[in-house]
Amino acid sequence: MKIFKHAVFITFLFMAFSNYAQKAEKISIEYIDGDESLGIKTEKTFKKIIKKVYPQLMKEYNPDAVTNLKVIIDNSDKKSSFVAYADGNTVTVSSEWMHKHPEDFDLMTHEIMHLIQAYPHNAGPGWITEGIADYVRDKYGLNNKKAGWKLTGFQPSHHYTNSYRITARFLKWTEKKYNKELVKKLDFLMRNKQYSDDQWKKLTGKELQELWEAYSKNPEIS
Repeated sequence: MKIFKHAVFITFLFMAFSNYAQKAEKISIEYIDGDESLGIKTEKTFKKIIKKVYPQLMKEYNPDAVTNLKVIIDNSDKKSSFVAYADGNTVTVSSEWMHKHPEDFDLMTHEIMHLIQAYPHNAGPGWITEGIADYVRDKYGLNNKKAGWKLTGFQPSHHYTNSYRITARFLKWTEKKYNKELVKKLDFLMRNKQYSDDQWKKLTGKELQELWEAYSKNPEIS
């Protein structure tokens, strides 16, 4: 019986991986360049990040994520203050931002994680959504160092709900200290509308506020 169960489990894993591999091979990128003055480097680098990182994110977090990706370089409103945003299967990037921050290519890593997340409405708090996306940028980014981008070091004025890099660093610390699968499990809970603050106790053995207090006292990540 044990041998049979083992064989069934191996078969299941093989089928799951085969399904992921087939989907990963079908990833397509439609690139709409609204500002050719950015040059071919921007297009090539964004596509490189998608081709290299997106399949990894699919495998790690969501094998059922969209595979027909669209990238829009938006030059329509120079007064706009947005950096980039993701919606459905599309990532829209401000050309103005890229002109001012020409090495910030890994904003794409952050945004394609939002495509992977694909959280339904009211899935959970936004600080987790953005914190996970910046956690992923920190882990999978290809050009962070050259862009001068890194997770924000702890300050007493911070709170885990500050989102983005502040939350991402807290997630990284908590994962290293308490649960190596934490971010992956939080992502699953959010996508399936099962998240609540009570889940932190189940995942780490400590309440969310307890974790933040411990982090505040010793925020070093080794």
